[in-house]
Amino acid sequence: MWTPVPGSQPRHGRIRRPLGRRINTPLRNAAACGGSGSDYAHPTNGTRTAIYARVSTTDQNCEMQLRELREYVSRRGWEVAGEYVDTGFSGAKASRPALNSLMADAAGRRFDTVVVWKIDRFGRSVLNLNQQLAALTNYGVRFIATSQSLDTDQANPTSRLLLQILASVAEFEREMIRERTLTGIRAARAKGKRIGRPKRIFRRDEVVQLRDQEGLSWRAIAAALGVPVTTALSAYRSYQAAAYER
Repeated sequence: MWTPVPGSQPRHGRIRRPLGRRINTPLRNAAACGGSGSDYAHPTNGTRTAIYARVSTTDQNCEMQLRELREYVSRRGWEVAGEYVDTGFSGAKASRPALNSLMADAAGRRFDTVVVWKIDRFGRSVLNLNQQLAALTNYGVRFIATSQSLDTDQANPTSRLLLQILASVAEFEREMIRERTLTGIRAARAKGKRIGRPKRIFRRDEVVQLRDQEGLSWRAIAAALGVPVTTALSAYRSYQAAAYER
């Protein structure tokens, strides 16, 4: 019978490894981008990690970002503390629902690290980005852009410099896209093309009649005339203003 010697290796070089365990992971808004929300994870080393993903339009999908970030966290044995996903929000906006929730949870120290796929997913404004990263640093939360190897760890000053440079590039890229869009709109208008939604053709006085005489709700008026509620309300106000001027 083989008797183990204290401090020796197991027989035949076999090493007993701990099995994966289930964790309770609050996956916020993951369903908005098709996230599966699996709660099985590898053994963690205690690093609680928040995953943030964003797409600018509702017809885009951020599942690729989530998959890459989940794999990044899993390879390091970290624990996913939550997934925060903004769908249909520009990176230039400082206030986004999932981002606001992430910053609030960071203030409460519900996680130790925030990971994003690219820096422009977190924000495209240098001012807003600097403010948010400064807040995370004050909370003691580390920020990592995985595909760009950017890390706000205090032991990595070079990465912090590159973070500022790439943030400036992201903002410049956004401004270039905006300028090209405006140039295209001006060129289309110069050629006589109509920009925006087509005008709704209906009688504005009918809106006033349905509202003042029949007392219908704005939703009922819009349904009767086949127009959006905001269009009916705008027509009513403009008709009233014109009548007052007369």
